[in-house]
Amino acid sequence: MQNNIKIDHTNLTDKAIAHSKTILDKVFFHDDAHKAVIVYDTDSTLSNILAKAYRANLPQATYINFHESTPEEIRGVLDTLVALDLVILIQSTSFRLDAFRIRVELFKRKIKVLEHPHLGRMEEAEVAHYINALEYDTANIKETGLKLKAKMDVTETCVIHSGGEQLHFPVGFEPVKLNIGDYSTMPNVGGQFPIGEVFTESKELTEVSGRATVFAFADTSYRVNKPEKPITIIIENGILVACENSTHAFDEVLSIIREGEEVVWVRELGFGLNRGMTKTNIVADIGSYERMCGVHLSLGRKHGMYAKPGFKRGDGKFHVDIFLDTSTVTLDGDVVFAHEAWTV
Repeated sequence: MQNNIKIDHTNLTDKAIAHSKTILDKVFFHDDAHKAVIVYDTDSTLSNILAKAYRANLPQATYINFHESTPEEIRGVLDTLVALDLVILIQSTSFRLDAFRIRVELFKRKIKVLEHPHLGRMEEAEVAHYINALEYDTANIKETGLKLKAKMDVTETCVIHSGGEQLHFPVGFEPVKLNIGDYSTMPNVGGQFPIGEVFTESKELTEVSGRATVFAFADTSYRVNKPEKPITIIIENGILVACENSTHAFDEVLSIIREGEEVVWVRELGFGLNRGMTKTNIVADIGSYERMCGVHLSLGRKHGMYAKPGFKRGDGKFHVDIFLDTSTVTLDGDVVFAHEAWTV
């Protein structure tokens, strides 16, 4: 059983120290001229390892055990920070300070925020995958992300090949967004880690059509669910209309979306860049796993980045990630993904 798996904490802590140092130096450009506050808990294997890793790299920082401090005490410390200071949130669940939305409020003050949420969702066998995914692989994540964006922003046609099926995006994409650790053109610095993603959606949602095979999806517990056999989805005019080889858990997700939104729209097309997570190296937390090296879609009306006729920003109740069993991706006929790797 997974719960009996023994992991090498020393080796993983050393890796976490190295990867977090790179994140601090090359992504956040943090230095001793600015304060750092680390809010953490000790409720999971990963939260303990990451707290040790950041403590090794930031010995002068202020450390706050979330469960041993009151919301008023934590907010009091955060209130002392100024623009370009850094807050790191190491969370086995997701920290709440009453109505105080930590990242949102800190971003308003131009404070950098590095988040590791939902660490308690990862089982022992997944801890190494998560820590490996924290490596800031500049050549793969940043350079590949920029190349994909440049190509996708002018692409007219895209075909996703999965399990012998084809899914067609025939009319080009909305301006591509990046999550590659480059915040130089963004209003805020930070977000959830691990990183590594390029995402967009079709200019015309109703033009998306075809079939695709799904090897994993976000279930109702916000965890990655991997069925024994891939599920085939059929998409017509941008709507998921039928499935083959479905499971009770996937049917439950679709039923909830249809109950709230009548039909199941397909919106986001995401290209994950993080080679620390693959079809076999899976972590349970869906917010982390969506960076896995491969292709994912979102089901449901909700996709806050893009507004369309009939789809306002923030419109919709559901945004459910599904992961395709991708063999190749072509953009205007050029292969950009094959053999589990991006080839741009």
